[in-house]
Amino acid sequence: MILNFEGKKNLESLMDEIDDIGILTNAGPVEDQVYHGDNLEVMKSMLIHHDMRGKIDLMYIDPPYASDNVFSTSDTRMNTISRAKGGEVAYEDVLKGDDYLAFIQHRLLLMKELLSDTGSVYVHIDNSMGHYVKVIMDEIFGMSNFLNDLSRIKCNPKNFRQKSFGNIKDNILYYSSSGEHTWNDLKVPKTEAQLEKGYKKINDKGERYTTVPLHAPGETKNGPTGQPWRGVLPPEGRHWRTEPALLEKLDEDGLIEWSKTGNPRKIKFAKDDEGSRIQDILEYKDPQKPSYPTEKNNLLLSILIQCSSNPGDIVMDCFCGSGSTLNEASKLDRKFIGIDQSPMAIEVTTKRLGLNSELSSQKYEPMD
Repeated sequence: MILNFEGKKNLESLMDEIDDIGILTNAGPVEDQVYHGDNLEVMKSMLIHHDMRGKIDLMYIDPPYASDNVFSTSDTRMNTISRAKGGEVAYEDVLKGDDYLAFIQHRLLLMKELLSDTGSVYVHIDNSMGHYVKVIMDEIFGMSNFLNDLSRIKCNPKNFRQKSFGNIKDNILYYSSSGEHTWNDLKVPKTEAQLEKGYKKINDKGERYTTVPLHAPGETKNGPTGQPWRGVLPPEGRHWRTEPALLEKLDEDGLIEWSKTGNPRKIKFAKDDEGSRIQDILEYKDPQKPSYPTEKNNLLLSILIQCSSNPGDIVMDCFCGSGSTLNEASKLDRKFIGIDQSPMAIEVTTKRLGLNSELSSQKYEPMD
């Protein structure tokens, strides 16, 4: 399936569009830097002048949503709905229709070229243009490399008057560069409320626990796991999960609880719970007092970075905003590359990362 729109380009025409691509002015490595400028031109420079093709291990972007909003800040608050009276504009999201689709498609083409063979990309988007963006990403990254459409609960339920369902989520489209992408099966610790719900029993030491069956589906007639243990047979159509000798060891260690009717069950303690695998509905709401109007949840970004990269990898956010992605990458021992066109974003990000915040030290300069 291919989406056609005015302004759509292929990679060759996009790279040939501007003859004089600027250079990144820092003398050292491209990574662990924040670049102030148009991300389209900065990424072209990375490809043409800095040998960064196939070098980025993970990309996360939170691009414009075609919301027709102007995000601003004042001395007292960040405004994420419309321009605050007398406030300074931080970020404009005013592209619509074909202009918006072309804007996104051009940048995704370059992102694909920068992405490593084991890399992956997360695009944070909402329902206004997200469905079109997915079709574009299918074409650029390949339908077979689509991994997830994550739903992110962004806020608490609101009172509203529209004749439709309440909007409390946005989406994150997750694609890999190939089938060999980096994946770390991260587990998230359960909350105290979840542990109380899952481990309702308390022993004489005050430890929370629950019990689970010692048998599993499938009948074993001839093996030891199908034989009686302590005079008890596994239920019909089932077998013991382990051999009788190991069941004896569990019982000796106090890890089996016997019911009044003589039914043995294995004890599992809350303190040994390894957490939950992350599912495709994420409840990581935006911060109540953001340092930048479009700032996202730090824990959400930390999870994505840990799942899809390793220490030493390069993480890039070419709409870096407040620098949350870069900050989490740095804390997790990843290298980072940030790009943003907003002077306010650069100021907030560089301050957060402890970098030089003077815009006179911009790291991207167009060629004359």
